[in-house]
Amino acid sequence: MKIRAAVCRAFGAPLSIEEVTLADPGPGEVRVRLAACAICHSDLSYIDGAWGGSLPAVFGHEAAGVVEEIGAGVVGIAPGAHAVVALIRSCGGCFYCARGDQILCETVFPLDQRSPIRGGAGESIGHGLRTGGFAEAVVVHRSQVVEIPPQVPLDRACLLACGVITGVGAVTNTARVPAGSAVVVVGAGGVGLNAVQGAALAGARRIIAIDVAEAKLQAARRFGATDLLAAGADTAARVQALTEGRGADYVFVAAGAKGAIEGAFGLIRKGGTVVIVGMPASGVETAFDPGSFAGWSQRVLGAKMGSARLAIDIPALVDLYRQGRLKLDELVSGRYPLARINEALDDARAGGALRNVILL
Repeated sequence: MKIRAAVCRAFGAPLSIEEVTLADPGPGEVRVRLAACAICHSDLSYIDGAWGGSLPAVFGHEAAGVVEEIGAGVVGIAPGAHAVVALIRSCGGCFYCARGDQILCETVFPLDQRSPIRGGAGESIGHGLRTGGFAEAVVVHRSQVVEIPPQVPLDRACLLACGVITGVGAVTNTARVPAGSAVVVVGAGGVGLNAVQGAALAGARRIIAIDVAEAKLQAARRFGATDLLAAGADTAARVQALTEGRGADYVFVAAGAKGAIEGAFGLIRKGGTVVIVGMPASGVETAFDPGSFAGWSQRVLGAKMGSARLAIDIPALVDLYRQGRLKLDELVSGRYPLARINEALDDARAGGALRNVILL
């Protein structure tokens, strides 16, 4: 079928709106007609070439829409269902899936070997982040699609596909923060704000948000932060003052910057934990003192996609949203048609947006 998509043909260049061909769903696959796809920082990083990859490609992975067609063997979802579409693709039976680590699934799927997108000249166009969501429709594996109630607006439901599950999940799934903890969140962008509200949902007694932008700090207050700190040379001392001189129990680094990651080790207490959520560009390395780290029984954890189990976590988050306990509406900074995607990307790069959403 023919659809419109925003194609990246050169790193760092504007995307081009093109008519492309989307393959029919194969066995175990689903086609979803998209209503909305939010812009995540990972999309920006790929478009700007921070992590390499092959071009041309269609990026975008934080999506929601209506199921249009299902392939052979697909069960549990039918055409007409409203759904969130995420990049996590899992088989359910490999070594990692059997242990609940679906984000680490080791199965190679047909969609990993051939893209369902073709350009006007018949050339293969990359299935960016296993989704290709900056387009009017996507073909993805069944495991990437989670049905949601039709009462949930799709331009907000799309946020659940990445930013929300990554931030909230880093707190509740990866770190399993207990009630009463002192939490620091470094970087109050879209993922960081969700780490803040994840900490609030977990019952943290103190939630300290750190950022360089005053507007983002004020947003963090609305999402549950108890204390706001402008990043600076005295940040560690100010965190110490707010945590009885010990440091935080948990520090979530939602900014993918070398300095933010290295600085986090100075914010935790003895026995504390640094959780790296934001992903820096390829090749970035950090340093810390392993002797002190071992001597003080500290930990560092990586948090990919909030250790999400889509079929469990997204329905739970939908319930929290419908109960008024999870903020989604407040995350949307702007809404743009597909034709204005480059404007939306530039606005996101400028740093002021929480989440810009492309309406399809």
